[in-house]
Amino acid sequence: MAGKLLPVREAHARVVTSFKPLPAETVSVAEAAGRVLAATPQARLTQPWADLSAMDGYAMRAEDVPAVPSTVKLVGQAPAGGSYDHALKPGEAVRIFTGGPLPMGADSIVIQEDTTADGDTITILDAPKPGRHVRKAGLDFSAGDTPLTAGRRLTTRDAALAAAMNLPWLSVHRKPRVAILSTGDELVMPGEPVGPNQIVSSSGIAVAALVRGWGGDPTLFDIARDDPGLIEECISAGEQHDILVTLGGASVGDHDLVQDALKARGFAMDFWRIAMRPGKPLMFAAKDRARVLGLPGNPVSTMVCSLLFLKPAMDRMLGQTGEIVATVPARLAVDVKENDQREDYVRSKLVRHADGTLVVEPHKVQDSSMLSVLAWCDAYMIRPPHDPARKAGDIIQVIDLATLPGGY
Repeated sequence: MAGKLLPVREAHARVVTSFKPLPAETVSVAEAAGRVLAATPQARLTQPWADLSAMDGYAMRAEDVPAVPSTVKLVGQAPAGGSYDHALKPGEAVRIFTGGPLPMGADSIVIQEDTTADGDTITILDAPKPGRHVRKAGLDFSAGDTPLTAGRRLTTRDAALAAAMNLPWLSVHRKPRVAILSTGDELVMPGEPVGPNQIVSSSGIAVAALVRGWGGDPTLFDIARDDPGLIEECISAGEQHDILVTLGGASVGDHDLVQDALKARGFAMDFWRIAMRPGKPLMFAAKDRARVLGLPGNPVSTMVCSLLFLKPAMDRMLGQTGEIVATVPARLAVDVKENDQREDYVRSKLVRHADGTLVVEPHKVQDSSMLSVLAWCDAYMIRPPHDPARKAGDIIQVIDLATLPGGY
């Protein structure tokens, strides 16, 4: 492993297959949006429960009005929450409101705008048709239906549907507990005094935000100074979580202490060098049920690697497949040079033309420490290893950041 750079997709596969879905827990349907279903719920009722009116008007039998104008006799009303509990006789109609149940024998609705009323005599100006303006029983769903299935990340729309299915509780996967550990004497937290040779730590805060947005529960540890004993203590605490994410200190060098601390704690290194840019010093280690993902310290590298490896690991724990992030084709706006042996995730601007065509233009500066460029970009243009030089107009794959969940 020392002399080989692991391909991105092989590294992704190793990470994802190391995780299993987390156990289920029960939550209120009011708190279910954003959670992932662990079991498929069944509708506990039929919606609508009977044939209902979709408009304000009159319920009647279509055969009683073969031509217009024609008159029918008003014999009652059926408001929403009420009903007319008698069968209609020939020539009879019931005043009905949106959501009201059709009386027995009625098969159509004439909207009030297409009628005139004189006491209990209703003149029909537009001939009714069977089923017109009627919401048939079970139109939305029926008792026992399963429109929401296990593995689905619930939207607010899904939560509304579950509530309508008369489900007060839902079984969802427990949120992954993610410990986040930044290491290095050079780091200070935002707002703290910045001394000589120090920088403000941003990567841990970014990863914590991503974890929340992706359905996890982050624990952001205090910055660990370059003390082997202290780093070991932090790793020990991180082992109690579903995954520990370390930031920095994972490369092979005199001042990179995380690997040594992990080995001292009994972790086995799976890999620690990836054929990608940014993010070459990515590390993955395991011990019993504990897992550690070591992300590079540079903030842009942290963000790219989180998307490619941390999110799929969390997805897997949430009962999903953990697929690598999807790409879409786009046309190059400019010429680009050939790529080397590392898969490159190029910070870029994406423009969507009126015909739907996407055009991508890379930023001129790709330094992995530049958060201003990361904030500017809305796409990662992907250059495969040894990708040849490309011309403007060529098709290339991109990750459209605007489509990603969790506020990436």
